Amino acid sequence: MAENKFGMLFVASDISPDDEIDFNAWYDREHIEERVRMEGVISAARYIAVTGRPKYLGLYWAESISVFASPAYSHAFKNQTPWSMNVLPKMLLPTRRIGDVSADVGQGSGSWVAVLPLNAVTPDVEGKCKNVGALLAEDNAFVHSYLISPNDELSRPLPLEDLATRKMCPLYIIESSNSASNEAALRHAIEALSCSPADAARYQLTWKLSREELK
Repeated sequence: MAENKFGMLFVASDISPDDEIDFNAWYDREHIEERVRMEGVISAARYIAVTGRPKYLGLYWAESISVFASPAYSHAFKNQTPWSMNVLPKMLLPTRRIGDVSADVGQGSGSWVAVLPLNAVTPDVEGKCKNVGALLAEDNAFVHSYLISPNDELSRPLPLEDLATRKMCPLYIIESSNSASNEAALRHAIEALSCSPADAARYQLTWKLSREELK
């Protein structure tokens, strides 16, 4: 029997300093809770960059990728709240990807997250990422690593995403409990997976909400 895979929504963007206060208030006071209340969404977390860009990252875990193909989610995406309609067109360098989670090693969430876009889908990319994760897991500060394989149909772009340069690259994520471990893990992954350091970014957790915490 095939392993049931979690689904994930990955959203990263910059924002103009003039819009940053409203952007963060929208995320923290409306959008995160709104999405976590949707059937099948497990949690949502926000991060801020410590190296690389874009500056802001959101990771939304779901029971499966089918959650993001549901009528309820499609309706919410096409019928955004007034606040969302004001904020979304202001998100700069946005990347919105929805995909299956695979090559899963470890468990839980770390306070430090490395994001490594892979150049292309190479043969046995899941196996390679799984092997990298197994080596990284030897570090006591390692928490979790996994691969997000974007679905082109579901990964509908945000208003300002440059469609001319848009690529459905797999994203390798490494979560750690401290910054030094996360930085070292990213260096190892870049070398092992033959990726460009210029494409990578590291983030620190700002806050997370799970469905069990909803009131």
